[in-house]
Amino acid sequence: MKKFLLLFCLSVAGLWAQSEKIDLGGRGKLTIYLADTWTFETSDFGDRKIVKISPKGSGVNAHCEMTITFPETDRFDTNARLKMRVEIDGMKFADQSVEGKARAQEFSLRSGSGFYCNFTDPNLVGRPAKQGDYKTISVGLIRLAPDVLIEVAINADGFNSAPYNDLLGAIEGMEFKAAGGR
Repeated sequence: MKKFLLLFCLSVAGLWAQSEKIDLGGRGKLTIYLADTWTFETSDFGDRKIVKISPKGSGVNAHCEMTITFPETDRFDTNARLKMRVEIDGMKFADQSVEGKARAQEFSLRSGSGFYCNFTDPNLVGRPAKQGDYKTISVGLIRLAPDVLIEVAINADGFNSAPYNDLLGAIEGMEFKAAGGR
């Protein structure tokens, strides 16, 4: 009986979900799933695509930006190289954060592999939330294929907040379908 209740709840939750399909040309398609309380804005610059995810209302203080690039050379063919790059990129945040160091964590992805680091702004700890001032940021890198790389930044008021977890869940639950013949 509990299994049926769980399946029913998941089905009902899907009624208020939306998906954003991003065409990566000859590389494939990327689909991101998120609740209907968020908006997607996708910009195509030819050599990269930028996806911005923002809340529909002003009551949520969180934001996500993903930059999808198509490198000609695969520099992150191992998880060790990808993790090291994320930690090196995170060092610019580490010195000014509560954490003081970039410690990469692995994304739990459906497609590809990736890592991210969490940072907290020491100047905002203990202060009330203010729209546009984010207490936390997660920055990372996802390798979907040798020629599909995604830089990720999630801004929110806490790593345990519902908006942060919505955005992290959308990233971890996205689906990549490689183009035929790949």
